Amino acid sequence: MPKSLPPASDSLAPRSFRLPVLSVSGVLRPRLLLVCALLAFALVAALSWHISVGEFDVPVPDVLRALTGSGDEGTRIVVTELRLPRAMAGLLAGLAFGVSGALFQTMTRNPLASPDMIGLTQGAGTAVVAGVVLGWDGGMGPQTLGLLGAMASALLVYALSWRRGTTGYRIILVGIGISWVCMSATDYLLAQGGHRQAQSAVGWLVGNLNGRDWQQAGPLAVALAVLLPTALLLGRLMRTLQLGDDVAAGLGTRVQTVRLAIAVTGAALVAFATAAAGPIAFVALAAPQIAQRLARAAAPPPLAAGLTGAVLVLVSDVAARTLIPDTELPVGIVTGVLGAPVLLWLLIRTNRAGSGG
Repeated sequence: MPKSLPPASDSLAPRSFRLPVLSVSGVLRPRLLLVCALLAFALVAALSWHISVGEFDVPVPDVLRALTGSGDEGTRIVVTELRLPRAMAGLLAGLAFGVSGALFQTMTRNPLASPDMIGLTQGAGTAVVAGVVLGWDGGMGPQTLGLLGAMASALLVYALSWRRGTTGYRIILVGIGISWVCMSATDYLLAQGGHRQAQSAVGWLVGNLNGRDWQQAGPLAVALAVLLPTALLLGRLMRTLQLGDDVAAGLGTRVQTVRLAIAVTGAALVAFATAAAGPIAFVALAAPQIAQRLARAAAPPPLAAGLTGAVLVLVSDVAARTLIPDTELPVGIVTGVLGAPVLLWLLIRTNRAGSGG
């Protein structure tokens, strides 16, 4: 019996395709493409809004003209030299956090798995505080220390969770333990440090875009140019992990190799993002879940999660600068306020699912 055509209302449903000339086949996901397009439009709008808001507002049309090289010289200087570097640092950091969160949540098959929960951002914070308080920086700035701390935490989590291979469950449990160890070490160092040292470290620990320039945004852009294509190429292999390790291995996937590649890519993304903007809370946790529900996907789509994370950081930074007159809050405070309800919702939802409710 011939297959019936899908109903007209199902026009956004995934469908397979094959190109006989190039022997290429795959699955086309119209809804995911539409969501990514809408998120890209929202990102352009958020970037323009972010740049337009400041000590004196610049109309969005003037912002767009300045970005294209037209408009008066004063506006171009304000837009391209003073505000654009900070905005790009936030955009790129949000993109990296969102993609990293999608990788870890897919790898572990757990919506609660994110760099905030498994010790990566806490490791970066401990390294920065140790460098500031104990003078161990060796001439390195907070960005380099944060990068080294996040990567060291990732390696430690993976090594301690290894037992003839790793599982998502062990990675999460070990990561939670490492995060608490790092937080305790950070609290101890802050208590031992001087007032000025502690204030400097705390200003970085909460996630802050104030004073960010191309020295922070540039290395992150270079890292994303390498890591983002890698994350997207891992997407097909990550989908097989959703079926379970045994099924994935039966389909020819080298489970441990793929899991290691995902872990290294995700850790590098969050390490460079944390080095550039500090450990901005909850973006890596919330962005993939929002993107997954917008796309109605079985797992968080990395590109959509990255675009969502970038929008969240830019909008949160505008709120941090404008909520309280004459006061500029760190962006991490706003994302924490927004992300905490998402965490509570995920915990309640996971508990209900586990109890069969």
